[in-house]
Amino acid sequence: MSKKAPYLPIFLALSLAATCTALQSDLYSHAKSGGPDQAWREYMSAMDKMHATMASVESSGNPDLEFTRLMLPHHQAAIDMAKTELLYGQDPRLRRLAQEIVTDQQSEIELMQLWILRPPPASEKPDKASSQEQKKEQ
Repeated sequence: MSKKAPYLPIFLALSLAATCTALQSDLYSHAKSGGPDQAWREYMSAMDKMHATMASVESSGNPDLEFTRLMLPHHQAAIDMAKTELLYGQDPRLRRLAQEIVTDQQSEIELMQLWILRPPPASEKPDKASSQEQKKEQ
């Protein structure tokens, strides 16, 4: 075995680490290449998508359901904007806040989606007697 052989794994490990670091740096700088203008476009895109989705929600006559359906795109926009902050922002406090927003808003989206899918409480179910009477009247 040559004297160079024991150093080969170390050399390969250091080369791999340097390559990974360079790739991460390249991805970060690629994201940054759009600069503030790209971040602004992404913020506005998130807002435009939110407004369009909220505007497409039709009235159901149920304030709870309407609240939930309108809050879903609102929370998704917050997540999208927070992800843009994580990609382009530099202030560590705002980046930490953005990460918390992603986590918290995603959790709240999941709760609202579960609420929408839940069976309605007995108070919201139509009364069988009154629905049978309505059928007789028709």
